[in-house]
Amino acid sequence: MSEEKQIRYRLAKHLDGGEAFVPVIEMLKKISFEDINTRPANLPYSFYEMFFHVTFSQKDIVKFTCSSDYTEPKWPDYYWPKEKVCKSEDDWKNLKAEYLTDRERLKFFLLNDENKLMQSVKNGNGEQTLLREIMLVIEHTAYHSGQMLIILRLLNLH
Repeated sequence: MSEEKQIRYRLAKHLDGGEAFVPVIEMLKKISFEDINTRPANLPYSFYEMFFHVTFSQKDIVKFTCSSDYTEPKWPDYYWPKEKVCKSEDDWKNLKAEYLTDRERLKFFLLNDENKLMQSVKNGNGEQTLLREIMLVIEHTAYHSGQMLIILRLLNLH
């Protein structure tokens, strides 16, 4: 296997998490719908709000990287939920499915050898490469997964 292929597989593995941080998918298994909207004392966000932010940010980067019809969402308005509470279990299930679908789409795009790691992405200005965007998703998810883990601990769920 070529060195570049090895790098691609390593990056795909890091998108799933679990090497340096708890995988988001594992945290999702530990929290019930009844607990997702709880804001632990002195924290300005709930698990739902943080997960929404991670999911939307990932979706934005996937569209920016992989789509030809990208429109930049307004920051910070669209990156956080308008409603601070997830109102239905169906909405929660859909949000989780969206996160997983977008992550798989990004992994598929990454593992396609036709998409060069150091080539500018479709909607970039020359500075944003596939490698940069993959690293951005990994770093952003790792950062906020730490916050989600704190919420789980404060709710006595971890």
